[in-house]
Amino acid sequence: MIYLLLLIILILGVISRSPKIKGMIGETSVRRKLGKLDPKEYTVLHDVMIQRPDGKTSQIDHLVVSNYGVFVIETKNYTGWIMGSEKSEYWTQVIYKRKEKLYNPIRQNYGHIKALESFLEDETIPFISIVAFSTRADLKLEPMSAEVVYTTRLVSTIQKYKTLVLSEEKRLNIHKALSTKTVHTRQERKKHVADIKVNLKEKEALVSAGICPRCNGKLMERRGKNGAFIGCSSYPKCGFTKTS
Repeated sequence: MIYLLLLIILILGVISRSPKIKGMIGETSVRRKLGKLDPKEYTVLHDVMIQRPDGKTSQIDHLVVSNYGVFVIETKNYTGWIMGSEKSEYWTQVIYKRKEKLYNPIRQNYGHIKALESFLEDETIPFISIVAFSTRADLKLEPMSAEVVYTTRLVSTIQKYKTLVLSEEKRLNIHKALSTKTVHTRQERKKHVADIKVNLKEKEALVSAGICPRCNGKLMERRGKNGAFIGCSSYPKCGFTKTS
């Protein structure tokens, strides 16, 4: 009995430290919350992967298709303080005294929306970006216009949009396209992960060479209210900054 108890404690300890498992638990929780939406008004799609014109793929956590617009939802299951601004390229996660950087999820979701516009071949579709953090995080963000909420407020955030902007026919056509033309095979999903790793390496190589990975401009030392930093020489046209 003691050995069984120790085994259970060990398993629970492994689960609590595994980012992948914690992420799966967070995604399951969000799925349950979105399942509360009225299916007559909202069609929910999870883990949608679409092909981009450049041959690469975009993976979208959740999509909600409605007559009030298409909600593009990026979920984050981080812990600790989350600090950042709407326009910064990276946000900061603080756990005790340790700091980690994460790519600005607002920008990440903007990339998903541009990919969806291209995939659906329609730039007139009203997309609503929502970034949802689990309550394990403590959001300490600068004031912003973007929808960045806790998952506990995800459904109410969607439901506050009540202006009819899509016809029923167009809503059904969008749902059909996203249900039948998306990427499904395991091999294609493995390629998606590989592409992300390649993109990161290419970006790091450009930064190391003093080249802006966003516009190919020259990186140079600049000065701001918090001191010196490395930024793009094309500022303010390009706002890329190098983060440590």
